[in-house]
Amino acid sequence: MINYIYLTVLLPLLGFLINGLLGSKIKNEKVIGIIGSSTAGLGFVVSLFALIETIGLPVENRSNTVELFSWLSVAGLEIKFAYLVDQLSLTMSLIVTGVGFLIHVYSIGYMHGDKGYWRFFAYLNLFIFAMMNLVLGDNFVVLFLGWEGVGLCSYLLIGFWYDRKFEKGTVPEAAKKAFVVNRIGDFGFLLGMFLIYFTFDSLNFKEVFAKAASLPIPEATFGLIAVFLFIGATGKSAQIPLFVWLPDAMAGPTPVSALIHAATMVTAGVYMVSRTSIIFASAPTVMMIVAVIGLLTALMAATIGLVQNDIKKVLAYSTVSQLGYMFLAAGVGAFSASIFHVMTHAFFKALLFLGAGSVIHGMHDEQNIQKYGGLKKYMPKTYATFLVATLAITGVPGLSGFFSKDEILWYSFANGGFLFWLIGVVTAMMTAFYMFRLLSLTFYGNERFSSIGGSASGGNHHHAYPHESPAVMTIPLIILALLSVVGGYIGIPEVFSGEHGNVFHNWLEPVYAPAMEKLAFFGYHTHFQEILLMVISVILALSAIYFALHVYTKKPNIAVKISEKFKGAYNLLLNKYFVDEIYEAAVVQPIQKGSEKVLWKFADNLIIDGMVNGIANLIGKGSAVIRKMQTGVAQFYAVVMMFGIALVLLWIILSL
Repeated sequence: MINYIYLTVLLPLLGFLINGLLGSKIKNEKVIGIIGSSTAGLGFVVSLFALIETIGLPVENRSNTVELFSWLSVAGLEIKFAYLVDQLSLTMSLIVTGVGFLIHVYSIGYMHGDKGYWRFFAYLNLFIFAMMNLVLGDNFVVLFLGWEGVGLCSYLLIGFWYDRKFEKGTVPEAAKKAFVVNRIGDFGFLLGMFLIYFTFDSLNFKEVFAKAASLPIPEATFGLIAVFLFIGATGKSAQIPLFVWLPDAMAGPTPVSALIHAATMVTAGVYMVSRTSIIFASAPTVMMIVAVIGLLTALMAATIGLVQNDIKKVLAYSTVSQLGYMFLAAGVGAFSASIFHVMTHAFFKALLFLGAGSVIHGMHDEQNIQKYGGLKKYMPKTYATFLVATLAITGVPGLSGFFSKDEILWYSFANGGFLFWLIGVVTAMMTAFYMFRLLSLTFYGNERFSSIGGSASGGNHHHAYPHESPAVMTIPLIILALLSVVGGYIGIPEVFSGEHGNVFHNWLEPVYAPAMEKLAFFGYHTHFQEILLMVISVILALSAIYFALHVYTKKPNIAVKISEKFKGAYNLLLNKYFVDEIYEAAVVQPIQKGSEKVLWKFADNLIIDGMVNGIANLIGKGSAVIRKMQTGVAQFYAVVMMFGIALVLLWIILSL
């Protein structure tokens, strides 16, 4: 099936065309949902068979190129529309299509009754199409095609409910914010691509990476390329300073948050850094920058998540924090650990968002967790699956999040140092605390709602009290819960599985072999150290869990007292460090006012309009003078003609 990998891209495109062109006429929601879901599901089947075929090949033959056609040929630059099928692209393909399929199915129930039902599934399919181009592209141009495609789909899906308000503004403003911030990062990515072409005379992955590993290229050149690429990654994967778009992206329907802003699109930057590992490995200074930015992003987002009350906002900042972990891993050279966390995070974070959507659906659009409480008895399936995801993200042993997060923490200590590990562990404690705060305020304790009713997200539901979601929504939750439990066992640490016992690491090892040869591995560390640090991190996480449960189920007054005692810090975190306000004052307003005064009033009105209007006025005044000669009196015209003839005769006489 390797040669048919293009079907994973073509099928979602077909679904987009059918629903996009005919959806408004089909009318039947089930038909629209089946078309949208089946195209993603069939893409997963193709990817799965391609994986099986690849596993059966010798390790040295597991990287294959499927060429479709010659795309661009300009001045020696040859770009083929081709897909690279290797261990990394197959891993990402299975995540995108597998989790994407479950979210499509979930959306059949969640979006029931929405007036834009067909449009929603068309956009979801278009996103899968773009994302598959991104992860399968054989060169930077095809990757960038998918990169820009997911940016467009993000804008369309965040702004899907364009007639609604969102916090201080409107949903379209949130969509525009995401689009503009991503364009900043994309500009950096473009500069990186230009420099790659000028340096390596190619944009094909295999050619570029082979030259990067063998040619004597200055480290400064690698550093500049890596910086530009990382700027692109910070935009797409919401890292400091371009993380501000992702929390506002929660304005879109909850399945959008699960698909784009938890499981797939936001990991595109991590994938790109991982794919270009040889370039980053050749620029150790930039790798340190990547690690530091990732670590600071993880810590900053976790502190904000401690006090947020919107259920989706808590998960949004959790996503930013987990993305920081992924970049921390990449920055310390643990590229396989980074992708491993991409996979496990896709399972439990998609589950958390879909679980949040189920709660919002049952609570009829209410998103404030302070107005929940006691939902466990009303929504048992949602609660059970949400609990599994919460345990997974907090790193409880035995679940998927434990294996991937512990591996990142270990590499941050072994390759980065004690400070990296310490900040990472503190961040993990905060994650455990705010996630169990969320769980407690939502499902435990006293009910903080009375009779509710109205219109749930995407449909018309009238219930006196919260209710469980339909099976079409809960079955994907159960499947994701199972994956959140067992998904980590393909990456059991070598300290437990023995040398070369980490299946996931061994699977990706050939992809990162050139980068590993360039990286200088840091010192010798014993298994005792690894187990000791693992035990410490687990104890600290469990302590944070206990404290959160104690405070928010038994002693809620403690949280009130702490917020009152540290009111300044509390307000600082509640207002997200006022980063949006700072950007508004320091960047947005100066640009808007500068554009108004310089570009509009001076350049546009005074210069451009002045030139156009001045020429028009000049022609008008000249025409007014000439127009006076058109009197309509024949005798006057005869006199003018005679005067003209006399002048001509005079000129002839004088010239003889």
